[in-house]
Amino acid sequence: MASDGGSAEATEVDALDERAVDEHLEAVIDRAGGIDVSFNAIGIPNPRVRAPLVEMDVEQFSLPIATYTTSYFLTARLAARRMVAAGSGVIMAVTATPSRTGVPFVGGGGPAMAAVEALTRGLSAELAPHGIRVVGLRPQGIPETVRIRDSFASYAEASGLTWDQFHDALASRTHTRRLSTLTELANVAVFLASDEASGMTGTTVSLAMGSLDD
Repeated sequence: MASDGGSAEATEVDALDERAVDEHLEAVIDRAGGIDVSFNAIGIPNPRVRAPLVEMDVEQFSLPIATYTTSYFLTARLAARRMVAAGSGVIMAVTATPSRTGVPFVGGGGPAMAAVEALTRGLSAELAPHGIRVVGLRPQGIPETVRIRDSFASYAEASGLTWDQFHDALASRTHTRRLSTLTELANVAVFLASDEASGMTGTTVSLAMGSLDD
């Protein structure tokens, strides 16, 4: 926090451009002296109306799978190369509940999230001996963010529901009868990045509010 003497900087980088990501990491190292945490939480634009899988073309189905996995692979791999040299670091990625449960009208989104979680396990198996932990976070919703709210709106439209009806239907599946918040996700991410979570790697932490049995 700024009140504690902290500061933050933002840079626009194409997370699918390997050279751009690599140059960004070098710039960060030049300013900060190293990389402690790599956090992948990208989003992609969604079509206004979701199509059933049997009506979806292959390009539309493949888009989220290729985008999420490629971005995570590039950012994790390039960060890990620097972390291996330092002998420490934490790599994190955000997924979603369709990685573990069937949800209509998400197209390739569910397979994409499942693939990201599988990549988290694979990266951990290879990087843990070098002192690097790899963990994921799987929230339930976070509709306060613009990207997720837009995504939910398209799901609602495809399901023939209003935004409020769709939101309430999702929330009703949780034990708390509400969805995750951005603050809750951030708090867990801070914990996972800290030394207090040194025993956690190769896993995805569920913030699904009880909507998944894991």
